[in-house]
Parts: sequence; C-alpha cells; structure tokens
Amino acid sequence: MTYSVAVSGASGYAGGEILRLLAAHPDIEIRTVTAHSNAGQPLIEHQPHLRSLAHLTLQDTTPEILSGHDIVVLALPHGQSGQYTDALGDVPLVIDAGADHRLTSEAAWDAFYGGAFHEPWTYGVPELLVEGGKQRENLRSARRIAAPGCNASTVSLSLAPGVAAGVIEPSDIVSVLAVGPSGAGKSLKTNLLGSEILGTANPYAVGGTHRHIPEIRQALAAASGAAPDGIRISFTPVIVPMARGILATSTAKIAEGVSDAQIRDAWQSAYGDETFVQLLPAGHFPRTADVLGANTALIGLAIDRAANRVTVVTAVDNLVKGTAGAAVQSMNIALGLPEGRALTVNGVAP
Repeated sequence: MTYSVAVSGASGYAGGEILRLLAAHPDIEIRTVTAHSNAGQPLIEHQPHLRSLAHLTLQDTTPEILSGHDIVVLALPHGQSGQYTDALGDVPLVIDAGADHRLTSEAAWDAFYGGAFHEPWTYGVPELLVEGGKQRENLRSARRIAAPGCNASTVSLSLAPGVAAGVIEPSDIVSVLAVGPSGAGKSLKTNLLGSEILGTANPYAVGGTHRHIPEIRQALAAASGAAPDGIRISFTPVIVPMARGILATSTAKIAEGVSDAQIRDAWQSAYGDETFVQLLPAGHFPRTADVLGANTALIGLAIDRAANRVTVVTAVDNLVKGTAGAAVQSMNIALGLPEGRALTVNGVAP
C-alpha cells in the first residue's frame, strides 16, 4: 500500500529534512507541500537539494489543503500547529514536529510556552524507556504523534536508563549541550547570522529557561514512574558553528551502593538491542560528525568515582534523529511498517 502525505512547513529546515527522508520511502507518495509566506513558489527554490521533488509547488497551509491525505506532517513553529490539528479529524495519521502536543501538563506549557494548550499526543521517541517497556509499544496504535524536541530527546535518551534502573539520582542532573543553529529554524534571526556564530560559542536560555526542560522532566519521569517534580535538571545549550548536530554532556550523581557494573548494565540493557540508539564501548565517546545525516544517537558512558557522578555524552543529528528521523521512525511503527524503513545508521563523512 502507498500512503499519500502532505507536509506543512515544507520550506523550513525540519520540513525539508522530513521530505528528504520520505522521498526515499517506498511506501510514501509526497503529494502536497505547504508553506505560509513562500506559498505559490516552487519547492525547489527553497529546498534545492531535493531534486526528486522539483515538480512540487508550495501551497497555502490550510486545513482544506491538508485534509484528504493518509498522513499529514506538520513542521511549523511552536504554537502554530494546534490551529490546524483541531481541523484534521478526517486524517488517519497526523504527526506534529512542533511542541504543541508534547506536554501533558498545562501548567508547564503556560510557564515555558504560553498561548493555547492542546491535548498531548503520543510521544515520538520509540526507544525511550517508559514504565513497563519502551515508548514504541505506545506508538503501535497511535494516530496522533508528537515528534520530540531535539535537545529534549537527546538528554532523555542519555539519562533514561540510569533513572529507570535507579543507578543515578534524578534530583541532581546537569546537562550542557553544544548545538548547531539549524535547530532554531530557518527564520532570519540576527543572533544566528554567520557573522554572529562563526568563531564563537554562544550560550542561550541559561538558568532553567529553555523550553525543552519540561519535556525532559516529563520523559524522565515516565521512565522512572515518578512525578516530574522529582526530576531536577540544570540545562544549558550552547550554539556552536556547525550547521547541524547536538553533543550533549550530561552528568548525574551516582545512587548509594551502586557498582560500576550495575551502572553500565543499565544502559547496555536499555539499548543493547536497539538499531538507532547505540552505546559505545567503554572509553569511547561520539562526535557529531559520526551521526551527520544518520538516524542514530551514539552514547559514550564514563563513571567518575572521584566526583561520584556518571557522565553521558550523546551525539545526534538534530534534524534527523532529533526531529525528522524520529517522526519517520514513529510513523513506520504506527503504520505497521519496518521501523527503519527510509532511515539509515550510516552518517556522511568527512
């Protein structure tokens, strides 16, 4: 069976990456692409690397144009998806790559985003530990999927095994991320100009203000069966001059009486059978270059007994495993297709 797909926000970075992956998917027909200010223009003018989709023209983003497809993927800025999702009840599968349907707490939404709160959808991180198993089981019956925030899923995948196994203290977590500016979208912003980011590293959303914090707390709480209030994290992202990629360094206090073997076994047990989340051998740590273009999260684990902390270093491509790859992987599961269809573990080098 071939599924028809409409992709909104198709002129942006996330939309473009979703289209790149879907263009190689044998079960998908990309029928419609939409945008706002770029509507009426050829897709190829905004995504010149997508040569196989040169025949498509960007249409207006309206419920009428999006309806009538088997699948709709919304790749819109935060706060803009909800106005459309309410009107897409006839669409069998809708995937939102924005934040509108990620959070279960209206109070958390009000504190970090503001505006209208929309119902939470099934979270699109298949490998994430949840009470009783993995999130992929919840995705098998999903018809509404919230793709993750790239920083949030990276940190959550980094720490969920330790939290779920009780080998780290969830109330003492610190994460610092080096991130590429493509995660901030394609809209023109002065602080993301080349002249502003080349040759420098720029911290932002410092001091517990980043919007992905409640998403991380929610995910780690789901892994442990605890309340989000029990997850305390200091989270600091830093923009660095690479177009795409996240390198997340997370540390947490080791729980009382836990051995080194128990710590490593927590991560090995969680990801030993996974294709797209891989724990590296002891003493090895990933680079963002190793995951460029791939749907992989590579994890390095160190045990620092002098500081009594575990250090987890995780690399992802923010536009693939962080966003578009997670959306396509979740889509495959929901449709009953092979989970890795149109996705790869192989990066691009140099």
